[in-house]
Amino acid sequence: MLLEGIETLLVLAEEGTMSKAGNRLYLSQSAVSKRIAKLEIRLGKKLIIPDGRRIQLTPQAKQLIASVGPSISELKGLISDQISLEDHTTISLACSETLVAGYLAPILANYFSQDRHITLTTHHTPIIVEKVQAGEATIGFCAGHLPPQHGLDIVHLFDEPFNIVSHTPLTSPPTSLLTNVLSNPANAYQAGILQKAGIAPLMQMDSYTAAAQLALNGVAPALVPLSIIQTLNISSKHCFHFDFLDTLTRPVHLCYRSKSLQNQRVVTLLKAISAVLLTKKEPSSHKH
Repeated sequence: MLLEGIETLLVLAEEGTMSKAGNRLYLSQSAVSKRIAKLEIRLGKKLIIPDGRRIQLTPQAKQLIASVGPSISELKGLISDQISLEDHTTISLACSETLVAGYLAPILANYFSQDRHITLTTHHTPIIVEKVQAGEATIGFCAGHLPPQHGLDIVHLFDEPFNIVSHTPLTSPPTSLLTNVLSNPANAYQAGILQKAGIAPLMQMDSYTAAAQLALNGVAPALVPLSIIQTLNISSKHCFHFDFLDTLTRPVHLCYRSKSLQNQRVVTLLKAISAVLLTKKEPSSHKH
């Protein structure tokens, strides 16, 4: 019961609201609240403070998370290593939404017909890594920079390029761009490259798809990765490449726990994903 409460607190700290934490844990909002209340009683500490629809962590909660968070994740991962993956065991694939849409969609229907015991969830990269570390996901398919000392096996597939998507033609880099959320650790490196190029983030979106659609409708140019350009079939007349984008790419990785490679179904899925990426095609764009 204590570990269950701490796990709930860790998820709540990441999600910020009871409802989002409940969605991630497949619990009702009231069930999340009850778990936190029981944990507070057990520890004799106030852990959260309501702040509108969101919650704020108390100093005691932050100290608890810093102390036991990494150990809980490692313990869950070690336990998952002891579970044998049989033919009927579910293999969980945690992915970046953009990568699923841009690269995996063409193969998933056929692959799922061969192996019905696979589930797919989408998350931002930090969450993907955490899920694989804790054994909650068997394989992670993620983009951007990975956190240090993650302890996972990593396959670097390729560096995904970006283009600037604009409703109107561009002959030089814009002074501001729609970007993804740069406070996300996986994307933080982009801020320095944009600053060096003299470009300010105009609005930071939680979705590259949203940024691209706003750009195509004339709100402002947007920084958009190849996967989204392919998914939305964005015409080359709206895609522009400038020299600074040569260094602004995002690495695409597969990640998994070493023990997972003992199962042939996992190995087969890893090979299938890798094969898709080897055939990727870059769209044409206007280069300056």
